[in-house]
Amino acid sequence: MSEIIIKTPAQIALMRESGRLLARVFAYLDEQVKIGITTMEINDLVERYIVDELAARPASKGQYDYPYVLNSSVNEVVCHGFPDAKRALKSGDIVNLDITLEKNGYIADSSKMYMLGEVSPLAQRLVEKTYEAMWQGIKLVKPGIRLGDIGNAIANFAHTNGYSVVREYCGHGIGEQMHEEPQVLHYGKRNTGVELKEGMTFTIEPMINQGAAKVKTKPDGWTVITRDKKLSAQWEHTIVVTADGYEVLTLREEELTNDCVD
Repeated sequence: MSEIIIKTPAQIALMRESGRLLARVFAYLDEQVKIGITTMEINDLVERYIVDELAARPASKGQYDYPYVLNSSVNEVVCHGFPDAKRALKSGDIVNLDITLEKNGYIADSSKMYMLGEVSPLAQRLVEKTYEAMWQGIKLVKPGIRLGDIGNAIANFAHTNGYSVVREYCGHGIGEQMHEEPQVLHYGKRNTGVELKEGMTFTIEPMINQGAAKVKTKPDGWTVITRDKKLSAQWEHTIVVTADGYEVLTLREEELTNDCVD
């Protein structure tokens, strides 16, 4: 296992700026994601906005030969969904948009769920409970806590609400590289795993399924779907461990008044 990179205050300041810009991308998308738009159109809008408006780089494009600037995961798609020029979003869809942004050498990573038109109560509940599950993990972050505590809290919350947790994919350290150590599982045992230290930066990004946890990858080699074709939801933030807790580097303005957020 590679060494976990502890960030200096100067490095954290650069990551904070990348996170702030990424939050602006989602604020922009809030006006663009509507019934009738395709996920490829969203991809192209995001690329232009990051490059032209923010003078930054969409970090996902070209990473591991991935050809797009975002993942767009609709309904039963768990993660890594390819943008699609043929499928327009329709009323009742839920979609996760997962975006990375690099500015001045440091990367921020975040994702947000969008609900289109008349979404079923069951779909809405899944989206909302997945968001709460992410915050169950985030709120534990502080020096001395172990990663197993975070995963345990997320999984317990999901299971208590009748959902399953995808185990094949996890959060990750982040900084100059999109994927650094440690791996951040969304399940686990308390008092196990890496002990958090001030200056660690990583993502928390649970994927929560309406049905069973089992997933499969489509022939494109990227798009992951639920085996039972039931809905899946995901939210993600980039976190830094502070001296006495945490800071969410990708926090969006609308979250400042959300009950989940301290």
